[in-house]
Amino acid sequence: MQRIGISDAARTHLRNVIYALLIVAATTAVRGAIQWYTGVTHGASIFLIPVIIAAVNWGIVAAVVSALAGGAAAAYFFYPPYFSLYIASPNAILNLVMFIIVAAVIGHLAARLRAEAERARQREIDVRALYEFSRRLAAAFDTSEIHSAIEDHLSTVVERKVVLFPSPREASILPHRRTIVPDSVRDAVVDIAQGGPHSSDTVMIEERPDSTWLVQAVSPKSLEFGVIAINLGRVTKERVNDLRARVGTALSDATATLERLGVAHAINEAHMRSRTEQLRDALIGSVSHELRTPLASIMGAATVLGSTQALASEPRLRALVHDVYSEAERLNSDIQNLLDASRISSEGVTPRMEWADPTDIIHAAIERCRRRLGDRRISLDLPADLPLIHVDAVLVQQALVQIVDNAVKYSPAGSKIEISAAAHDDKLAIKVRDTGVGLTADEKSKMWNRFFRGDRLLATTSGSGLGLWIAHAFITANDGAMTALSAGPGEGTTITIELPVAQAALVHVESEADE
Repeated sequence: MQRIGISDAARTHLRNVIYALLIVAATTAVRGAIQWYTGVTHGASIFLIPVIIAAVNWGIVAAVVSALAGGAAAAYFFYPPYFSLYIASPNAILNLVMFIIVAAVIGHLAARLRAEAERARQREIDVRALYEFSRRLAAAFDTSEIHSAIEDHLSTVVERKVVLFPSPREASILPHRRTIVPDSVRDAVVDIAQGGPHSSDTVMIEERPDSTWLVQAVSPKSLEFGVIAINLGRVTKERVNDLRARVGTALSDATATLERLGVAHAINEAHMRSRTEQLRDALIGSVSHELRTPLASIMGAATVLGSTQALASEPRLRALVHDVYSEAERLNSDIQNLLDASRISSEGVTPRMEWADPTDIIHAAIERCRRRLGDRRISLDLPADLPLIHVDAVLVQQALVQIVDNAVKYSPAGSKIEISAAAHDDKLAIKVRDTGVGLTADEKSKMWNRFFRGDRLLATTSGSGLGLWIAHAFITANDGAMTALSAGPGEGTTITIELPVAQAALVHVESEADE
């Protein structure tokens, strides 16, 4: 590695020496004033003050310079013959030599005390950071939280911005990480992450005179913990060595903590779960698509059979055809739920925003649920002055279908389902209230979870446990929120959808419509 920052070190020492000489000059002025007003001719010990100040603040070099400058000032101004460095009295010479020796010793001790205090402060910071690191690891639920904890801990300890690249499994995406690092640093990261010849080394890269990077694995024993890149900035060669030592110590402590908590095993399990989830979603998507084609044929055939004249006088056959169609429609709805779940898990939901009338969305959702309502009654409370909302109308409609279907499923025959909408505080609230089985406290806390179904309803009601999870994902994608209220089991449930109303944009749209 090239030598860097030597001029900076010299400049720093020079600045500290100048500060020390200024303090010596101020002390000389004070000593002269004391002699002028009081006639006291002895008092060279006053020059110990700048020595101690220099040692505590700027180190041993500034302290030695202060001692020599103080001795010279005392000889020049306060020992006869005055204004000359020549000292006539042997006792005065001995006194001055003893002063310089004592000043140098005191300066050395003060500098050591300063260094010890700095080390104690740094140890306190390291211990506090290590405790916080252990606490965050213990509370981490996935690999992203573990990696974030490692990154933050190292940043705190080395007092530099640390960029963590997670693991060799993700080496292929390292060049696309959002954090901007130079190409040479990125290449070194990939080399280490993929177990290259420098995977156990510390790589120093001088990108520019003011930018030196340190790259190394968090733990040479386990690349699962990732690779770090630290921009040390503009530092001296001595400072680089000090930072390397601190990074090594911090990594040793971090690795010991990671190994003690079994984090490598947790990361492996998280990756396995992630792959299992991806495989399951891919399988669900593939099987669901394959089922849609024969199911569409069954529903089409049932529709044609139901409309034939031959079955007009055969009520039992018509009932069978109706059952076939109803069950096929239910199966089609379940398959759609699986497809939606696969889409949410793998691709995420990207809404296509447009201005929509909430009344139209609600009526369309009710129409889609019409066949499943049976003899249940729908009560609507929709004011005529509801504002337009800027949402993906299809996603909001699908969410409402899931909510209404859920209300139908858990409500007794002949009951009433109330749907209302109202705008308040820049929010549009759509409420769906049923008089069905209600919710327990445990069900209320878990009802938005994927595949969740209450144990008390498993034997009496079919379902996949995906409906409300899908609805929640669709509403959240539209910057909305969903809440559920229930007085308890058997007391019914009210599910509320809240969507933002952008009044400023609405005024703009209305003004364009008037034009």
